[in-house]
Amino acid sequence: MSRFREIVSHILASALTIFAVSWAAGFGATLGLQLYDEQYAASILGVALALVFIKPRANQNTQPARLIFDAVCATAALGSVGYIAWGYPDLVDLVLLRPIDGVIASTIAITLIIIGLQRSAGNVLVGLVVLFLIYAVAADMVPTSMEGRATDWQKLAGYLALDVNGILGIPLKIGASIVVPFILFGVLLSNTGAANWFTDFALTLMGRFRGGAAKIAILASALFGSISGSAVANVVATGVVTIPLIKRSGYGARHAAAIEAVASTGGQLMPPVMGASAFLMAEFLQIPYSEVVLAALVPALLYYVAVFIQVDLDAAKLGLKAVPKELIPSTKTVARGAFFLLPFVVLIVLLFAYNASPATAALWSGASLLVLTQLFGHKNAKPSLKMLGKAVTDTGLAVVDIVLITAAAGIVIGVLGISGLGFNLTLALVSIGGGNLLLLLVLSAAVCVILGMGLPTVGVYVLLATLVSPALVKVGVEPKAAHLFVMYFGMMSMITPPVAIASYAAAGIAGSNPMATGFSSVRLGWSAYIVPVLFVFSPTLLLIGEPGDIALALVSAVLGIWWVSMAIVGYGARALSLWYRLGFGVSGLLALIPAKAMASGYLTDVVGLCVGALLTALHVWGQRQQQATP
Repeated sequence: MSRFREIVSHILASALTIFAVSWAAGFGATLGLQLYDEQYAASILGVALALVFIKPRANQNTQPARLIFDAVCATAALGSVGYIAWGYPDLVDLVLLRPIDGVIASTIAITLIIIGLQRSAGNVLVGLVVLFLIYAVAADMVPTSMEGRATDWQKLAGYLALDVNGILGIPLKIGASIVVPFILFGVLLSNTGAANWFTDFALTLMGRFRGGAAKIAILASALFGSISGSAVANVVATGVVTIPLIKRSGYGARHAAAIEAVASTGGQLMPPVMGASAFLMAEFLQIPYSEVVLAALVPALLYYVAVFIQVDLDAAKLGLKAVPKELIPSTKTVARGAFFLLPFVVLIVLLFAYNASPATAALWSGASLLVLTQLFGHKNAKPSLKMLGKAVTDTGLAVVDIVLITAAAGIVIGVLGISGLGFNLTLALVSIGGGNLLLLLVLSAAVCVILGMGLPTVGVYVLLATLVSPALVKVGVEPKAAHLFVMYFGMMSMITPPVAIASYAAAGIAGSNPMATGFSSVRLGWSAYIVPVLFVFSPTLLLIGEPGDIALALVSAVLGIWWVSMAIVGYGARALSLWYRLGFGVSGLLALIPAKAMASGYLTDVVGLCVGALLTALHVWGQRQQQATP
């Protein structure tokens, strides 16, 4: 029976990937197949739902009753969602008349999404979706300002399953049409050895410096993380190599795991792909994709600058050396795999120079990767039909969670619209903030961390962009800043206890205490809790504003990151006293505040930069005096 389930799941997974790639490549139009985007999205959702119930899982209940239940659910998923996809043109026109066949198919689909969501994403998101559904049918019974318009189930089910503002809306469409090609690109990178080459490349660049093993993890995770679509997947892909190497270089297990977790989480914030969230953000904001990339660039670089400086200072403090020469690949060996960079060049050129669609750019990048690997190979490994088939299947299995989460996000968006809850939530957040933007940001950050727990990158962003961003935009925050703010704090849930799944995954590889690893990750990733607040108050950090103001903000931010990192680690050129640490911490925070963030912003910049420069000069002079003393 298990073998049969495996075969069926592989067939469904392959079908999902092939259909998504064909749609992205425009083969349907070439063959004369005319489909609504909603029909395509429903088809992908039906296959993904069936896969949730069919694919074998670890610790699976193999009791006959459970197997029968899974088979019934998978069949019902294909039948109900397939019926919606097939009859969509007629059903959507009759949705207000509550056609009985549409209501039944919609009810089955919504029920199966909730059951499947519990298996793929856990109980937190399921509870949230169910809470929203209950609100939709009983909104008029909710007291105070959260009272909304109640909707009978027949109307609600049809609206959620058929309307473009419901399950078949923007999140699912982007998840089904853009995310799938990028996941395929990421799987091909892993299967062709590119992930290992990135680690070797980082090893060659950074291995000869102090604490080189940790710097390797940072660089490799930044390179691979943007495309992986999941912080946890990034941890697993690169961490199995980098974490043992970091430990051998002298870092403790907890510290090694925290470095990998923070570096991997940052990959989801790094342009150009940002775990596919950049494309969703462009859709939500209705702006060109290139604007999203430019806005996200500086905060992501500041994130990695902070991590890199802390790792370097920790290495100096602990007296760690470079990676042993025998473990560093030769430049000649690494150069043979330099062609792995070309698919990224293809991706960026197509996106920016030719304004190609993200899905098309991802497909051409994957195709170029296959051609280059076939021509040059990597460590004598060349792609084969078997490898390509496995990549197609792995992609289908990997996107199931994303498809279900984006469908669940559609339910939330639909309820927000039909009940008026979206307006009420925005009004409630703004009212609680009491006109105080800083208080509103703190509340929003807490909500983002809580709602983001345990979700993949795309799910985190879609949920928070729907629930939290409107409140920030309502009080006058620059829309790009609002959306990046919620994304940053949503991603920080990956390393913030108590549910820090990226930190826990890294702790499992390193053999460290999960909770202690989470707190070490928070210390290492401190900049991601501060920089988003700063770019909300002053979008100069998002490259919005006058060139002079932007330049000043960048220089002061880098120096501020450096000084605060010294204060946290307690080391610079030598160990720092308590007073030096306090001085560097205060001056660094003052320098971090952009001049345009407040009326006295220029003064805080001048004071922070002057005090920090003076402390740096005194610290360096004291170090030289110490070295000169016999």
